[in-house]
Amino acid sequence: MRIVVVDGYTLNPGDLSWEELNKLGSTEIYDRTPQELIVERASGAQAVLTNKLPFRQETLRALVGLRYIGVTATGYDIIDVSTARELGITVTNVPTYGTDSVAQHTIALLLELCHHAGMHNDAVHAGEWSQSKDWCFWKSPLIELAGKTLGVIGFGRIGRRVAEIAHALGMHILAHNASHKDPPVYEEFVWATTEEILMAADVVSLHCPLTPETRGLINADRLRLMKPSAFLINTARGALVVEQDLADALNQGKLAGAALDVLSSEPPSPDNPLLNAKNCIITPHLAWATREARARLMRAAIDNLEAFLRGQPQNVVNG
Repeated sequence: MRIVVVDGYTLNPGDLSWEELNKLGSTEIYDRTPQELIVERASGAQAVLTNKLPFRQETLRALVGLRYIGVTATGYDIIDVSTARELGITVTNVPTYGTDSVAQHTIALLLELCHHAGMHNDAVHAGEWSQSKDWCFWKSPLIELAGKTLGVIGFGRIGRRVAEIAHALGMHILAHNASHKDPPVYEEFVWATTEEILMAADVVSLHCPLTPETRGLINADRLRLMKPSAFLINTARGALVVEQDLADALNQGKLAGAALDVLSSEPPSPDNPLLNAKNCIITPHLAWATREARARLMRAAIDNLEAFLRGQPQNVVNG
């Protein structure tokens, strides 16, 4: 079997090993592949692994002999799954590798909004503490989370883990999800609508999938429901938020702060309005990327391909 990895660098920039994948066939691993070279590089392959490089209808039809696409991520909207199904190409994803890492980063963003540790570190190294007349100082309000309310929109694995950690910090939890199955056992938990969360929460954290219904979920109308003192966190999908609307709310003082690990276009355009918005922390879509999570992701992607070769495919998204 010929196996091609078209964009392996973000999964494995060099601190993991492709050895187990190499055992499954003749492999070619590219760090990155320009869109126009996908067909050339994957031609003749029976299996392809991709993280963010899209396989649309014209690409799939050009790859005669392709029988398997392994998405090395949870989201698989980069694949035209209906065309893949029509052509007999099995598509799999990896649904459960990054829960703890993404939850941890979500809380890190929240704590940064509350304490601005990075800014204060920069101030100390710039000499401001050495020159201070007092034994301590702070350059922004410092916020205690105990007793405040976290609203979680999208209460799947990651949303639940974020809520558990926030509850341990003393926060009350509101959650919205399509299903209300298995509510947490801890107290101070309430199911709520999206609008109820936006109106009541001190912190709103997005963990829902991007669908036609959730695209632009956070827009000017919904931002007006939030407290001026509230924070918005998004570690899910960038297009859940109308970015100009969020930038306007931040710049006009209608929202206290935002912390985002995802944007609607990645890498972002230099004119993305959030890049210059007030009190807006942005990290480069790295919540998933701890070494531990990437190792689980690689192992699961290889397990998916092994299962397909045994005739027992798993984590199929176009079955």
